[in-house]
Amino acid sequence: MARITIRAGAELAITAGVVLAVFVFYLLVWTNHRTAAAQDDLKDDFHAQQRTGQVQEQRGERPESGEGLGILHIPALGADWSWVVVEGVGDDDLARGPGHFPTTALPGEVGNFAVAGHRATHGEPFAHLDELEVGDPIVVETHGGWLTYDVTWVRILSPNATEVLAPVAGHPGEKATQRTLTLVTCNPRWSSTERLVVGAQLVERRAADAGPPPAIA
Repeated sequence: MARITIRAGAELAITAGVVLAVFVFYLLVWTNHRTAAAQDDLKDDFHAQQRTGQVQEQRGERPESGEGLGILHIPALGADWSWVVVEGVGDDDLARGPGHFPTTALPGEVGNFAVAGHRATHGEPFAHLDELEVGDPIVVETHGGWLTYDVTWVRILSPNATEVLAPVAGHPGEKATQRTLTLVTCNPRWSSTERLVVGAQLVERRAADAGPPPAIA
């Protein structure tokens, strides 16, 4: 009887180990692979629209959920760091890349262009967002040109601090007069007990035919 119990326990342990290994593979490999593939498709679509002149912001249309609306470049996180921002912050949206909060401003508009992104799994776009410092440039490439924002603050906040999504981040009820950007992710990296939030302000706007700004040229 003891031998049967030991054998059953060993089989359960092996099964649990296999299940855990599969789960870890899914989190650390498969989700990253799927997000990378989605990003490749989004970048192809974005550049195709640029070439054909299908400039969404000039038509005054709001993007649909999961649709790419700009490419985010953060030089401080690597010379080749770039991610297409998609519309929406649902699970399916964030599995494709950083997501724009639909109730916030669009890139370059007066108000708060707010974006959330995974810090672990699904490509880990915001894995090293904690390395940003005040003054670091963040460039948003849109169909119509280039927007350069400079980081103005970095904070660790509670998960309930939704006031950072207000038109004036952190000041609900105030009327926006500036063009700002807010990046939101989980903190610590493998937890969701806090939020790491980065705020930035628009400092330069360049037309598409002017080429990329010096920060990413």
